[in-house]
Amino acid sequence: MNPANLYQLAPGQNGDSAVYGILPFLPGNIRSMIAALPCSILKEIEEVRLRQGRPLVLGLSTQDIFLSVEGQPLRQAGEAYRVTPVDMERVIQMISGSSLYALEEELRSGFITLPGGHRVGITGKAVLEGGKVRTLKYLSGCNIRISREIPGASSKILSFLLDVGGSGVFHTILVSPPRCGKTTMLRDLIRQISNGVSKLGFSGLTVGVVDERSEIAACYKGVPQRDVGVRTDVLDGCPKAEGMMMLLRSMGPQVIAADEIGRHEDVDALEEVLNAGVKVITTAHGSNLADLIDRPALGRVIKSKVIERFVILGRSQGVGTVEDIIDGKSMRSTGVKRC
Repeated sequence: MNPANLYQLAPGQNGDSAVYGILPFLPGNIRSMIAALPCSILKEIEEVRLRQGRPLVLGLSTQDIFLSVEGQPLRQAGEAYRVTPVDMERVIQMISGSSLYALEEELRSGFITLPGGHRVGITGKAVLEGGKVRTLKYLSGCNIRISREIPGASSKILSFLLDVGGSGVFHTILVSPPRCGKTTMLRDLIRQISNGVSKLGFSGLTVGVVDERSEIAACYKGVPQRDVGVRTDVLDGCPKAEGMMMLLRSMGPQVIAADEIGRHEDVDALEEVLNAGVKVITTAHGSNLADLIDRPALGRVIKSKVIERFVILGRSQGVGTVEDIIDGKSMRSTGVKRC
């Protein structure tokens, strides 16, 4: 085995079932390479990156690795397997069901969501219409981000977000950079708030979820494939701003949840929900609270102090580390750090 290899392979070992959910969408040769990896690697894979003519990359929770032609893990790219035009063609065929036309709307956004909530980012040449992206062509790269369901992921922060003696839940924004577990944390929060938490004396609330990218509930033909709780209604594939208004008007939610808030129209809808007395739980990209305050739309909401809790996530002790929980009224840390 090449000395650059990171791990000794253990043939026959089983791995993380989440990884196996993406294998049917990969070319047979790459599928075989990944499936043969030991559990110690499979459970850490967060991303599979294919770039035509360049090395196949597996993004682990702590580092990136490459694979040799024989499927051996490598630290350096020199002897790594390089993605061929045929590989890219097969990937695109499989994720699109051989019909790119049917996925034109998704291509306009630059990503496709697979069954199970796995998200495929796609790059290529943008086709413009009226100065806006209509679709992509000459597709040359994709990044498959693996979605994992981790029951109990939010248990460590629940007691700080539930207002058991008051309104039930504090208005909350989960803040983190990419690949720090905010969607996984949000999904489990939704599940527990919906089901109720008996040990905390919390009986559960009706939750409406706007799942614009099908990552939270991983709906298939409108039915959630992830456990998002018994009192949860999901609008799948719906833009956040429109979806929040639809839920507010028609489903009588006590809590509305959405992922990655940030655009002006999203924040305007969020304010409508807040003014209606419905609780909000959402996520936003950022490394800290200052990142959010500097944004014109989100900054307006934060400065109004209607958001009661900010949960800052990071990777200092692994994916999903709670770096801090900030009280939105005082704008001070609650003292909960590094858990």
